[in-house]
Amino acid sequence: MLEKSKFDDILEMVTRRVASRTSRRGFIGRVGTALAGAALVPLLPVDRRGRTSRPAHAASGGREGWIPQDQDTKQCDYWRHCSIDGNICDCCGGSLTNCPPGTRLSPSSWVASCYNPGDKQSYLIAYRDCCGKNVCGRCGCLNTEGELPVYRPEFANDIIWCFGAEDDAMTYHCTISPIVGKAS
Repeated sequence: MLEKSKFDDILEMVTRRVASRTSRRGFIGRVGTALAGAALVPLLPVDRRGRTSRPAHAASGGREGWIPQDQDTKQCDYWRHCSIDGNICDCCGGSLTNCPPGTRLSPSSWVASCYNPGDKQSYLIAYRDCCGKNVCGRCGCLNTEGELPVYRPEFANDIIWCFGAEDDAMTYHCTISPIVGKAS
């Protein structure tokens, strides 16, 4: 027969004392409160000042020689596409700021700060997916400037943002890249 150790006796005493002073409902309530509080953490304000594209970064070629240009909006190296992951709507019947006919704008977006070499300013871009048709398949780009893992969704461009769209509009088609404002 196994002999109980001093540790087992202490653990049993503490467990019995806690069990006699708390209820299951109270414990479940505290766990629920902790989970709800943890779920609200991503909604807290985020300081994005350190994440702006810098002119020095763009002038040095950025990642793997990528240098933004401000002439051809249908190219992956167009400055507004610094963090796009998908098809450019400008190639799919839409524009930089409007979805193509027959698609709907997703209700959510991811953001990035992109450097415009034309006016030497950085701008905040809110990438939004256009949903409701099959994938466009033209002008596919994978740019990762400032991208963070999916647990920071406001900077994750790997997410299909059509998940909040109505009815049958959950299918990804292309991505627009409107300017939200100047990055400071």
